[in-house]
Amino acid sequence: MASMEKQLSELVGVECGLHAFLKEIVKENRVQAAKLEDQQTEVEKLKKQLQGKQVAFSASLVAGGGQDIGPFKEHTTLVFKYVVTNIGNAYCPQTGAFTAPLKGAYHFEWHILQPGGSTSAVLVKNSEHIFITYGTQPTHADSSQGATLLLEKGDTVFVRLWQGSKVHDSQNHHTTFSGHLLFTM
Repeated sequence: MASMEKQLSELVGVECGLHAFLKEIVKENRVQAAKLEDQQTEVEKLKKQLQGKQVAFSASLVAGGGQDIGPFKEHTTLVFKYVVTNIGNAYCPQTGAFTAPLKGAYHFEWHILQPGGSTSAVLVKNSEHIFITYGTQPTHADSSQGATLLLEKGDTVFVRLWQGSKVHDSQNHHTTFSGHLLFTM
């Protein structure tokens, strides 16, 4: 009988040891699960931040058919209505303006097809003229320009056709305006 009590006592001791061991494993699993949840939350935050930093657009004046735009008696904002790409929705095809969603360095390019004569188109940041494209030819000619700008959140950038100038676009998309975020600041 003493031997059975001893065995029973040993089994109870083993059971208590196993119970304490399992309790420790459950506790460690909870700690690891909380760490994993924190890591998943951090990954989701980083994904959202990265999505917010994806900004790029490309547009041309018209979707199809050939069309001369201008000349106008005053400087006129060109509205590039045929939008090929607008990641981040920072370009507005109703106004022709790009609005910076974040502070950062942005790169812009604009290409103008002049249908003959002289043509000038200016890149404008808010109300400041940055760079101009200019060309003069008796027949069609291209003029291109690019600029990298430091923009604050909310700054606008657009292309303005100089008074007396005209441009041409068609289904071949000669006259375009593009930009993208290089990096945030």
